[in-house]
Amino acid sequence: MHTTPDESTRDEVISAYRAQLQAMTDGDTGALDALLDDGFTLTHITGYEQPKAEWLAQMRAGQFVYHGVAEKTVTVDVEGDTAHLVGRIVTDATVYGTHADWRLQLALAYTREGDTWTAVRSGATTW
Repeated sequence: MHTTPDESTRDEVISAYRAQLQAMTDGDTGALDALLDDGFTLTHITGYEQPKAEWLAQMRAGQFVYHGVAEKTVTVDVEGDTAHLVGRIVTDATVYGTHADWRLQLALAYTREGDTWTAVRSGATTW
């Protein structure tokens, strides 16, 4: 099957997103550190905008434990060296001691440097 450049670019962004989800499930903060921009922020469902370093530190401390992620839908819009991805997932996670299945919609912004797509911002809402 032949893919167009647009399809190929969208596939690259989705691959970066799925690598992030896998690193979260694996508890691999080193991989997340490499996948996410140094200025990356995660806006939680509470509205709290958390810097990358703080989120990764809390993962290492066991305050965010991702047991599994089931991807439901994903859409990507690409314009030049920026991309916006919206993914709906069900996350089996323990957050600050509360274990639940979290129905999250993630809106991520990516930038491309060379051949690499890097997440610069993520916002989570429920669905």
